[in-house]
Amino acid sequence: MTRIGKKEFSNSFTEAFKGDDSGDRTPRQTPGVLYSKAEPTPVSAPKLLAWSNGLAQELEIDPPTEDDVAILAGNRVTPGMFPYASCYAGHQFGNWAGQLGDGRAINLGEWSSKNGIFELQLKGAGPTAYSRHADGRAVLRSSVREYLMSEAMHHLGIPTTRALALVTTGDKVLRDMFYNGNPAYEPGAIVTRVAPSFLRFGNFELLAAQRDKEQLEQLINWTINRYFPHLTEENQILKWFAEVVEKTAFLMSEWQRVGFVHGVMNTDNMSILGLTIDYGPYSFLDHYDHNFTPNTTDLPGRRYSFGNQPSIGYWNLGRLANALSLLFEETEGLEEVLSTYEKIFWDHYYTMMGKKLGLDKVRKEEKELISEFEKVLSEIQPDMTIFYRLLAHVPAEGTPEEILQHFQPSFYNDLEPQEKELLTQLITNYSKRRKNNNISPEASRDLMNRNNPGIILRNYLLHQAIEELEKGENKLFLRLQEAMKTPYAATGFEDLVQKRPRWAETKAGCSMLSCSS
Repeated sequence: MTRIGKKEFSNSFTEAFKGDDSGDRTPRQTPGVLYSKAEPTPVSAPKLLAWSNGLAQELEIDPPTEDDVAILAGNRVTPGMFPYASCYAGHQFGNWAGQLGDGRAINLGEWSSKNGIFELQLKGAGPTAYSRHADGRAVLRSSVREYLMSEAMHHLGIPTTRALALVTTGDKVLRDMFYNGNPAYEPGAIVTRVAPSFLRFGNFELLAAQRDKEQLEQLINWTINRYFPHLTEENQILKWFAEVVEKTAFLMSEWQRVGFVHGVMNTDNMSILGLTIDYGPYSFLDHYDHNFTPNTTDLPGRRYSFGNQPSIGYWNLGRLANALSLLFEETEGLEEVLSTYEKIFWDHYYTMMGKKLGLDKVRKEEKELISEFEKVLSEIQPDMTIFYRLLAHVPAEGTPEEILQHFQPSFYNDLEPQEKELLTQLITNYSKRRKNNNISPEASRDLMNRNNPGIILRNYLLHQAIEELEKGENKLFLRLQEAMKTPYAATGFEDLVQKRPRWAETKAGCSMLSCSS
């Protein structure tokens, strides 16, 4: 175990690629480089609000001292660190956006442990060359959301970046939460983010747009050697792209499993390692709605709605393939790999749904049943999380009245007669199909309860925790931090396993948020 302030960081990325080492943080175009040096901007009164002991243990990091908190707040940089902001490009809401980059994230360097090498990054530590017109800061509201959700997703078993620490700055930050001309000052904060790499599809798109074949090939080879060392030389780039397709398809199926909606699936927010990255206006589903988007900026088109996420994953991979095509005389190989996405996704999806339904086999009949679930749930729109937990204990021979009563806690509205009939018929069909699988009722329930979370990080709970923190109270925040460590059990946190209350349906920050969230 080592303190952050005593660790010798490595900096292999900045040593391998061209960057702007001037330290100039003036917003500008930086053609030909993959990063710009960016010293964090000090804050007035840093205070540690949260520390992930579990992640710290994995990284072999000692609990922070006052000097370490100064590092986490951007007030101190050790001699071994090389703070920088990454330069990348991307497609945003389907349109080419050109050069983007880390506008409020600063990489400190690479931390080595017995579990691997990880990048440590401060989000909200001040302006960089890619901040454009922004201040490079983050508010407490968005920082709490990122810190808690990063760790919640990890404990759900979903590939994600992690959050090590949350520090309040003592400074106020001006934000227009909904971009509606009503800016207000909010308390500032900084999250320490952790990942093996923060490389995105947009890093490769940037070099392709600049027609920089040499650096594009160098970046691909560096990425393969570091994160995909098992790949052989022959057709290496195609094999690598195939793994990115696989990882992305799996991630999409996992988001669908728990009802997670990212909200901003731009190509600059897509991890090359298949991680959930950049938590902004995300949400879990409350009522089951394929058209739900938590992002006000995504209206009215709902490009990044829950039901669209798998197809957007494919679209984004297409943009990555287009970038890689700069290195190919013929694109058939890339097109062939990209075309495997649909089958890979559906294979993952049906396997995942089989587990959600407690089935040990997913054949044609089970696939038809899964489609029926999608149709009926979209019609009656129960609370997704509560419905699937109740499904594990549905009476095998229940009457229609017993079935409706069993699922009553998941309903947001009274069901119409037709909807009641749809649900009871679905459950009747499900009970018959479950009997035809070679799995005991006990094993089926266990399988379901290991794949259907009992507790999720709902936006209204986050909103309440943030309101308390802004008043100097942390009781709910600490409870959420603990509850997210055992999402499939939820034991001792039954009061948090509740539907979204009526008051939260239209309250700002409880249903929809903006990209600045």
